[in-house]
Amino acid sequence: MSDSRQTRTLTTGDAGGVHTDFDACVRAVQSKDARFDGWFFTAVLTTRIYCRPSCPVVPPKVENMTFYPSAAAAQQAGFRACKRCRPDASPGSPQWNERADLVARAMRLIADGVVDRDGVPGLASRLGYSERQIERQLLGELGAGPLALARAQRAQTARLLTETTTMPMGEIAFAAGFASIRTFNDTVREVFALSPSELRARLAKGRPAATAGTLALRLPFRRPLTPDNLFGHLAATAVPGVEEWRAGAYRRTLRLPHGPGIAALRPQPDHIGCQLWLTDWRDLAQAISRCRRLLDLDADPVAVDALLSADPVLAPLVAKAPGRRVPRVADGPEFAVRAVLGQQISTAAARTHAGRLVAAYGEPVTDPAGGLTHLFPSPAALADHDPASLAMPQSRRNTLAALVRALAGGELDLDVGSDWQRAREQLAALPGFGPWTVETIAMRALGDPDAFLATDLGVRYAARDLGLPTTPAALTRHAAAWQPWRAYATQYLWATGDHPINILPPDGEPAAGPTSILPTGIPVTAVPPMKGVAR
Repeated sequence: MSDSRQTRTLTTGDAGGVHTDFDACVRAVQSKDARFDGWFFTAVLTTRIYCRPSCPVVPPKVENMTFYPSAAAAQQAGFRACKRCRPDASPGSPQWNERADLVARAMRLIADGVVDRDGVPGLASRLGYSERQIERQLLGELGAGPLALARAQRAQTARLLTETTTMPMGEIAFAAGFASIRTFNDTVREVFALSPSELRARLAKGRPAATAGTLALRLPFRRPLTPDNLFGHLAATAVPGVEEWRAGAYRRTLRLPHGPGIAALRPQPDHIGCQLWLTDWRDLAQAISRCRRLLDLDADPVAVDALLSADPVLAPLVAKAPGRRVPRVADGPEFAVRAVLGQQISTAAARTHAGRLVAAYGEPVTDPAGGLTHLFPSPAALADHDPASLAMPQSRRNTLAALVRALAGGELDLDVGSDWQRAREQLAALPGFGPWTVETIAMRALGDPDAFLATDLGVRYAARDLGLPTTPAALTRHAAAWQPWRAYATQYLWATGDHPINILPPDGEPAAGPTSILPTGIPVTAVPPMKGVAR
């Protein structure tokens, strides 16, 4: 079976069936193909060890291989993690950020710590399904239920803290989410075939221990990855006090379940350097999950670029800078507020409005290594804001007030486990929410990989230069061939312009320069007006 055939097999959208294609999985293991890390796990019947497909050791005999759809399923079957390739630390399956069905929504919520905080009943309540239905679907597709999946995540968190900090083991146990030290010890031994003390001695030898409240780690991704538009977009639109570009890293504050945190994310050739400042170690798994989601690190760039390259107009753009990611967000409600503030004004003005909200209603934080000052205000805090304090038309003040009421009242869910289609319908029903605002939120806050901004000025400007249709209806018809990756096509279209969102800032540069730019990043003075486009 060729590599291209393997890629097609593993990108059909049926994550539950990947591990059942035995021949494709065997070829991926024998070729040590890192593209498939996280798609499935190889368990060796003779050694009782499970690995990622790219494990550097000599591949086992074919008759000794069996495959599982998740690390939790392999652990539940009695296999322990390989000490060489560390399969539990592989990139996550891209399926959970590409799909909007029950299993994908459940996986996003489990990664965000809902089961650890609220149990399976809390997960069921968030999803609107019965506990039995969720258990049945997760078992059917992933070979493990929500408790086993959460347990695998706790084991990974425990290992990170054991290897990179000098925290006492008892504190690590509870920070990782274990109910008792005994359960922590038993789980670590079962998953890693080492006691916590042996794990620290074996893997942390010679490594500098993290200082109190800080942790440095690497975030893996599937290659290729072009960081320019990813970090350029985040830096160019950074809200003062909440985000900044400093010393070659994008830094931002995080609102986490047990307290505020700060993340610094630095692009490297083979990983993203991540430094976290946390007030409570129980938030570690959630902080990592949100950073990965923010940078779209679990994407499958080979599948995305292969489909987009089939369009002769996009093919040269993909070949020039393959692996573009969609810059997403760490907090859905925050971005929705920012999207409303950015309607029909420059990015500089939107940043000014957002900065005023942050100064007036944000929660102060202490930044030990930079200039961050606040968390972005929560919907509850913004419910008390005075619309008259914002220098914007009354219609947009009404739009913002309606959005805040819906978020604060729990009527609108824009968090990681949200139902994308329902959220779109609810947003569209709010006053002042047109196609541009709804699709912008769908692309960046909800994470829909097929969101498409046909009315966006930057997209239409690029389409005109490339010889594509420029009217929203005609462009949407042409873009049907880009499904289900139209959000990624948008990144390639935006990248045709020479504007700040496509430029990786040099070290030491501020988060955004003085250039007045549209929400898409195109300088105001460089774009002729296009009637009827929401900016």
